[in-house]
Amino acid sequence: MDMDVVYKKSAALEDVEMHYCPGCTHGIIHKLVAEVIEELDILGDTIGVAPVGCAVFAYDYFACDMHEAAHGRAPAVATGIKRALPDKMVFTYQGDGDLAAIGTAEIVHAAMRGEKITTIFVNNTNYGMTGGQMAPTTLVGQKVTTAPLGRSQEHYGSPIKVSEMLSTIDGAAYIERVTVHNMPGIIRAKKAIKKAFQLQQEGAGFTLVEVLSTCPTNWGLTPNDSLDWLEKNMIPVFPLGVYRDISAKEK
Repeated sequence: MDMDVVYKKSAALEDVEMHYCPGCTHGIIHKLVAEVIEELDILGDTIGVAPVGCAVFAYDYFACDMHEAAHGRAPAVATGIKRALPDKMVFTYQGDGDLAAIGTAEIVHAAMRGEKITTIFVNNTNYGMTGGQMAPTTLVGQKVTTAPLGRSQEHYGSPIKVSEMLSTIDGAAYIERVTVHNMPGIIRAKKAIKKAFQLQQEGAGFTLVEVLSTCPTNWGLTPNDSLDWLEKNMIPVFPLGVYRDISAKEK
């Protein structure tokens, strides 16, 4: 008897087990990126760049060509790839400890130059891979291994808001912040990722989708509690929405 196929893993993902901790939403974000690549029929023409951090093994999971970059340098590597191979779709997959700290200059200047690349920016408010240290996006009062009493605004400043900052740069074509902590958020996140890739196809300029993500292990919470914590604590500090969209201005 023939069986109806109700779900099939994207062809843009390798058939391997992921290393992410239980409840981590990196896997969901990988799935969305892979589905977009498959739906746009660009698997054979896509090159991803994975830097250091929890995303370091993304090259094992995506079925497209992947390139490894030093910590924070993914936008610089992606720039070189895109300029050498302008007909290829090029994306970076970066965490907040990578993009918003050691890689701040790279992401700002890639946007300033209007590099025709797409960045998937995963924000989970800490250095996930190396033990939960404070990141530039750590919330005020949030306890992390390098600030066990909580982040002090007086001592460490406020969390950096990458989407808001990059939205002020003329070379940025599309900047949106989304979340994957619930189904409506996941649906919206996929639409944002797809639009970012489509605008790159059109040569519009630099595109970035910031995805609010959980880190149950370093937050010291269960997977379910992490989803609630994200909604109650992260979204008020990092509001969801489109921060820049040049295609909307053209309409």
